Amino acid sequence: MDNNAKKQKADFIPDYDHLFTETQGKNGKKKRNFFGKLLKINAKPIALSTFVYIFQAAPLWLTPLVTAYIINLVTNAVNSGAGVTADVWRKLIISAVILAVFIIQNVPSTVWRFMIISKMLRRTSAGIKSAVVRKLQSLSITYHKDMQTGRIQSKFLKDTDSVDSLNHTLVHSLIPNVIGVIIATVISICKNGWVSLFFLLVIPCNVMVSCAFRKRMRKVHREFRLKTEKMSTRLSTMLDMMQVTKAHGLEETEIENFNKSITQLADSGMAVDKNSARFGSSSWVVNHFLSAVCLVFCSVLALLKYIPVGDIVLYQSMFTQISGYVSSLVNVYPTITSGMEALNSVSEIMNETDVEITIGKQKVPEIGGNVEFKNASYKYPNTDQFVVKDFSLKVNAGECIAVVGASGSGKSTLMNMIIGFLKPVKGDLLIDGKSINEFNLSEYRHHISVVPQNSILFSGTIKENITYGLSSYSEEDLQRVMEMANVKEFLDDLPNGIDTNIGEHGDKLSGGQRQRITIARALIRNPKILILDEATSALDNISEYHVQQAIAKSIRGRTTFIVAHRLSTIRDADRIIVMENGVAVEIGTFEQLMEKKGKFYELKCLNDINAKQAEKGLGE
Repeated sequence: MDNNAKKQKADFIPDYDHLFTETQGKNGKKKRNFFGKLLKINAKPIALSTFVYIFQAAPLWLTPLVTAYIINLVTNAVNSGAGVTADVWRKLIISAVILAVFIIQNVPSTVWRFMIISKMLRRTSAGIKSAVVRKLQSLSITYHKDMQTGRIQSKFLKDTDSVDSLNHTLVHSLIPNVIGVIIATVISICKNGWVSLFFLLVIPCNVMVSCAFRKRMRKVHREFRLKTEKMSTRLSTMLDMMQVTKAHGLEETEIENFNKSITQLADSGMAVDKNSARFGSSSWVVNHFLSAVCLVFCSVLALLKYIPVGDIVLYQSMFTQISGYVSSLVNVYPTITSGMEALNSVSEIMNETDVEITIGKQKVPEIGGNVEFKNASYKYPNTDQFVVKDFSLKVNAGECIAVVGASGSGKSTLMNMIIGFLKPVKGDLLIDGKSINEFNLSEYRHHISVVPQNSILFSGTIKENITYGLSSYSEEDLQRVMEMANVKEFLDDLPNGIDTNIGEHGDKLSGGQRQRITIARALIRNPKILILDEATSALDNISEYHVQQAIAKSIRGRTTFIVAHRLSTIRDADRIIVMENGVAVEIGTFEQLMEKKGKFYELKCLNDINAKQAEKGLGE
């Protein structure tokens, strides 16, 4: 993408993050007022489109006036006995020309208005979606672990679309109908103030209908949104569990459970539809009843000669228009209610405070790879139990440190602190002598790489997965990391080599092949700190051998942390840390810890017994 294209893209997508900032009202309550801020930003295009709308809709108001004028003109000419004079013809022709001009200009004014509105709505939609994506990227890993993926997807896909519908309703229905009510009312008042007073009955009657349904409407829309989020979450879980479901023959059970959620969502949707139907029909009955009364009322006035006969058409048309405008305003209320509820849902993400703050943090152009824990402790929010307690360790650049221990001993917590996902609640973590809290974490992470236990790949080619997120790289670097990660060993067996599409999550490859691609992805970034979080624990012996070879090549010259499940794989580590209940109970080399015959020795013996039993089970 060239610079001009990037600039156009940046200009099209506005920055709306600040619009979601909460403020405190006079009563101490928090106020979001996102919608009000959005209206203020879009005030110019809204005002211009409203001005153009007056010309666009002018035929609607002009036609009844001209029609009534012509009827009265013809009626007077016929009743006068003088016949059709030249003056009558002149007035008739002028009226027809004026009406024709205003009707024809509807085409350019409509196109102009829709172009103004389209640009505003598209930019607004892009700005909101972009703001949500940026917020999701800034939120901590803890938030993403706690918040179900399905709920986030529902908020981003469905709720942002509902906010788009709210904005669409504002400019296409709300404002035009308000303008229509005002102009039609002004015309009626100018013609006959007493008759127009009757028109004012339309507004309070419709307001009463809205008030009667308002509370119920908010309730059913909120219930529908929550059930939609629940359904999205359940779908996401079902897809993730598909292999387990089929392996245990639980398809029918899963279908039955999912159908319960579908039924609940359908019931909630029917409640929304039923309430909307009652609301719409009640409004329709009120307005059409008043329209019939208006016709009779104006006919009586004409019979009593308070108004000309032609004005019956004018007032009936004006009343019908006012009634239609007010009815339209009332009928968009469900959409407004749904949009405001969706806006609250999106605001839940945008006002989340569990973020990684980068403003004012130090840039990290380079790191050496020295890591030091200084009495670091960590506990998860809303708990009293520390998962890491007073942990201290100084690691020099280029060292290989292995961390072992039972599940829940604090191994992964230590790695997450090095990555910056978690911050010590006590003590500190230093990188090259500086607290990690001072760093811009996004820049700091450019110098580290992580190989997780479960390889995380996406649907694409092997090359795309290895070079993910890199704007530039050399072919030599790509070939080098594939050699180091033993990726080349299986490329010849694939139909398109490095350009082979590996399927969703890399499902077309074996576990060992996926893991080696993950290692290559980590290495092409040439990290100063490399974290291998149980990178071989889920592999068979053959795959483990290939991955272990890749690991042995990749750790050279880097500060490396290995969380190990199979203890035989860390024999060459410079130091081994044995964790138990969040505390480092032993530190030393492989030989030192084996000679000590302490906790590591027990773990190693148990590990060997489990390995032999596994091999025996495979042999049988």
